[in-house]
Amino acid sequence: MSAVAVDYAIEGEGPALYLIHGIGSRKITWAGLIPHLKDQFTCISYDLRGHGSSPIPPTPYTLEELVEDLEALRAKLGHHKIHVMGHSLGGMIAPAYARAYPDHTLSVGLLSTAAGRTDEDRAKLAGVRAAMSEQGIAPVLNTLIERWYTDAFIASHPDAIQARLQQVINTPPEVFLSVFDVYAQTEMAPWLHELNHPCLVMTGELDGGCPPRLNRFMAETLPDAELVILDGLKHSILIEAPSRVVPPVRAFLLKNKSIK
Repeated sequence: MSAVAVDYAIEGEGPALYLIHGIGSRKITWAGLIPHLKDQFTCISYDLRGHGSSPIPPTPYTLEELVEDLEALRAKLGHHKIHVMGHSLGGMIAPAYARAYPDHTLSVGLLSTAAGRTDEDRAKLAGVRAAMSEQGIAPVLNTLIERWYTDAFIASHPDAIQARLQQVINTPPEVFLSVFDVYAQTEMAPWLHELNHPCLVMTGELDGGCPPRLNRFMAETLPDAELVILDGLKHSILIEAPSRVVPPVRAFLLKNKSIK
């Protein structure tokens, strides 16, 4: 298993904060947060392997490989201890990194992600996966968009929706399906209790795939966690409502800023 030298961007100064995007997304997903964090933190955003400007190694990818890519970037940039925060699939990579490299981790952000899925939850994911396999990704994009954004945002921000669609379209199909599989097949429930780092658990009230009930489970399972439910939002909280995400994220990071 060899790590990939991912494409990254660095802004700000202070303790290192590594920001991890989700399926078919890009590092620009964090653009709404970084301006409000870079006065206190060195913000490192990067494109996952197979995404954006990063190399595209052969699929399938594993959660362990995605963790090793992050560790290789940390080692390259020379940050001894880091804050890690991820959205969706990134919200699985971040705690998996903290589990694998606890001595390099300061705090963990699990945004719009899931653990403790029921059989019904897994069946719904399997249905989406089957549809993408049979029809291709493009035909199910409208369904995905409706899961990610509220109707009001879709109607009022067509440019943002089109930009997100383009990200997915520009992601190689085999990559999109591979990371979707990682997201769908990862179950953090058996090991979340092992994480002793401060954790921020956040999701949208109306997020169908990463609903409040699963986030409450995560917050209750983690030894040291704060839970934030953003009312009226679905999955793409970083794009739809960064102004609502920033205050709890900034407060959490500042509380746990110190190098330990």
